[in-house]
Amino acid sequence: MFKERFSVVYTLTGNKKEAYEKARDICLEQTVEIPDSLVPDNFIREHILGKIESFNKIANNRYKTVISYAAENIGNEFTQLLNTLFGNISIKPGIRIEELRLSPKILRNFKGPRFGRQGLRKLLSVKKRPLLCTPLKPLGLSSKELSELAYQLALGGIDIIKDDHGIADQSFSPFEERVRLCAKAVQKANKKTGYSCIYVPNITSNSDQLLKKVNFAKRHGAGGLMIAPGIVGLDTMRQIAEDDSIDLPIFSHPALQGTYVINKESGISHYALFGQIARLAGADAVIYPNFGGRFSFTREECKDIIDGTEVKMGGLKPIFPCPGGGISLKNVPDLIRFYGNDIIFLIGGSLFSHDKDLVEACRHFHKIVGINC
Repeated sequence: MFKERFSVVYTLTGNKKEAYEKARDICLEQTVEIPDSLVPDNFIREHILGKIESFNKIANNRYKTVISYAAENIGNEFTQLLNTLFGNISIKPGIRIEELRLSPKILRNFKGPRFGRQGLRKLLSVKKRPLLCTPLKPLGLSSKELSELAYQLALGGIDIIKDDHGIADQSFSPFEERVRLCAKAVQKANKKTGYSCIYVPNITSNSDQLLKKVNFAKRHGAGGLMIAPGIVGLDTMRQIAEDDSIDLPIFSHPALQGTYVINKESGISHYALFGQIARLAGADAVIYPNFGGRFSFTREECKDIIDGTEVKMGGLKPIFPCPGGGISLKNVPDLIRFYGNDIIFLIGGSLFSHDKDLVEACRHFHKIVGINC
């Protein structure tokens, strides 16, 4: 026992003395949760207590520290890993997770993404080019209207046709009715075109209804599932991803997760949350707002997400970054140069407004991507 440790990289704000006190506080708060003077001088101090492995200044009033923890502190639970990474200290200001450096013992506990980049490409029969994704919107359309929209998008060759995250189980578009109609519409279009487009319903819902909706979607032809782990929980997403009876790709939506990343001095980095943690929780693709759109993410933060989705993490598969939030069709060539081909472009408004003929608009989207790959 106690042969392996894993590390977390934190940035801390304050002068040197203040930042170092924060590092010491993390070691105690995230493990024994008692004053240092009360920590027994035995295996608890030697192994259980967090350890400061390094502490360095990176800018004025900003320090980077690497703190290690015993792998045994985690047991085999993802929830306890999250608790150790950022439990009580998430309530304290000036502490931000930058990177996870997990040990082989911990990584072996996770199946991670079921499909990952290559598995999703195989499912969609797309070998090289970026994948195309469009949300069904706006909120308020009936199930029949949404299915007609899904049919047009599939005829045009959009690879992934997903519910917008606000579309759930409303009276004007009940979940079961919508799933039946949209899945059938996409399958009908695929028979005409020879494409392998999929319909991805939003299964984010109350905990007592969640698995019922997952299983209904599976039975009625959904090709993937979209879930907001910030709302239903990261471990809930992990459970669904690892269930062999479900066996569908998981698309992680960032709703309610923005509070983790938008403060530069607290929370969790884009790299760790949308890259590393999303993979541990089983996402095959992670949706987030692209730079230059209607949200505040920067080019550098989006690059960090790309890095987190593909950094070596034991045997965990790389996953697709899926930027959205206001991407324009005219910017796609530049974005391909930035992201490369291993990307899912999530485009809604720009596609719908490009041409009254939605099928032709989708074909134009295909053409832009094809020319630039």
